[in-house]
Amino acid sequence: MSKKILMLAGDFAEDYETMVPFQTLLAVGHTVHAVCPGKKAGQTIATSIHDFEGDQTYSEKRGHNFALNATFADVKAADYDALVIPGGRAPEYLRLNPEVIATVKHFFEADKPVAAVCHGAQVLAAADVLKGRTCSAYPACRPEVEMSGGIYADIAIDAAVTDGKLVTAPAWPAHPAWLSQFIAVLAA
Repeated sequence: MSKKILMLAGDFAEDYETMVPFQTLLAVGHTVHAVCPGKKAGQTIATSIHDFEGDQTYSEKRGHNFALNATFADVKAADYDALVIPGGRAPEYLRLNPEVIATVKHFFEADKPVAAVCHGAQVLAAADVLKGRTCSAYPACRPEVEMSGGIYADIAIDAAVTDGKLVTAPAWPAHPAWLSQFIAVLAA
């Protein structure tokens, strides 16, 4: 059954973590509305590519321009069946937006599926929705997951974890596991 999914993104969201789930979820028949606070449908966000090249952390390169197909100010969380939060740099400032926090809280209070990858956990921690939940994220986000009461899942970079209707993963190499688990939660 086709679901209506909201994707919260912003400038310098991770390129793969934005484009791949967006296109994958469309390809399997879901409707996905990608939004960014302060921007309208038809505008773009700049993305960044985070690559793992043997350094202590990822390297960052400029990615594509990603076209938004809905306007954040016009969406109502109650109209959506699920939420996706890409990682990258965007979560560090999206979590400061009270409307973003209210949107995220709605999905947890309504017990709807939520998928977050990499730094997307920063938004979940700021929304105070991780208490007692197992959550994976980029390892640098572990303190935020744990300080917000979550249980950090220290898993392989290509793995994902599902806790109820929350599906999380450490980074884009986990797309096959993360998206297949999220799609299974959507179908349940």
